[in-house]
Amino acid sequence: MEQRSFDRLGRQVGVVGLGAWQLGADWGRVDEADALAVLAAAVDSGVTFLDTADVYGDGRSEQLIGRFLRERPGHGLTVATKMGRRVEQTPQAYTLDNFRAWTDRSRANLGVDTLDLVQLHCPPTAVFGDDRVFDALDTLVSEKRIAGYGVSVETCDQALTAIARPGVASVQIILNAVRLKPLERVLPAAASAGVGIIARVPLASGLLSGRYDEHTTFAPDDHRTFNRHGESFDVGETFSGVDYDLGLEVVRRLAPLVGPDRTMAQFALRWIIDQPGLTVVIPGARNPEQARGNASAAALPPLTAEEHDTVRAVYDDLVRPRVHGRW
Repeated sequence: MEQRSFDRLGRQVGVVGLGAWQLGADWGRVDEADALAVLAAAVDSGVTFLDTADVYGDGRSEQLIGRFLRERPGHGLTVATKMGRRVEQTPQAYTLDNFRAWTDRSRANLGVDTLDLVQLHCPPTAVFGDDRVFDALDTLVSEKRIAGYGVSVETCDQALTAIARPGVASVQIILNAVRLKPLERVLPAAASAGVGIIARVPLASGLLSGRYDEHTTFAPDDHRTFNRHGESFDVGETFSGVDYDLGLEVVRRLAPLVGPDRTMAQFALRWIIDQPGLTVVIPGARNPEQARGNASAAALPPLTAEEHDTVRAVYDDLVRPRVHGRW
């Protein structure tokens, strides 16, 4: 698999990683054996970057990855986790003492002495401008609790503020064919600064897989049921903030581009891989077949200029008026 660099972290990773939210919670139940099979399928397909969080299943996702790491000595993987969403979302919670406690818990869950990458998990906007927060993160690095740190963001303005911080190694942001705004300023700024870009929600919560229609239903404990209007967290995390029926129309317009040699999901992932400044894209998977299919998108040829133009045109026509200014 093509390798790309986190310059400030000093690491190379495969351009397609694995997002492990599904292995923890909020996507319907995934049992332990299935979760471990997904991890194995992804890594055996060339994935070297795993993204999780302390809040996914209240640590379950981290614990499953920790078990997998123990079963794969010498694995050579980079594991990124996140912290901050297990408490009330106030800037006052982002202190060095809390950071130590949160990272100690993640280190125990993952079974490691030093976390490869810790990301602030979509904190309040005020956190991005607080020097004390980033001084505390630098302290965690000096204490060898973490090797490096980044941020996960909801908005492009948050991303740009973080990129200007000299210690920030990565920015994780929603980027997909129905969320194009990061291409305008965020990816160019990150590339100029040597900050890695982690693209999350790459399939718009499965919409861009092409597997759903008007009759699809989701489990009650799936965020695609309970968070469609932002009832539990930012609505942009569910279908990228796009109305479900509108997302289906986007897929219908893009479907003629896919052809017989790739799936809709692979087309959508390849579109992201093609973007200058992208370091790694982190699709999730609920079964080994999905994990292998996602990883294989890295081996596909880049999309043509005409295909990229069509994605842009569909976005401008259907999506831009509804979401572009919001995030």
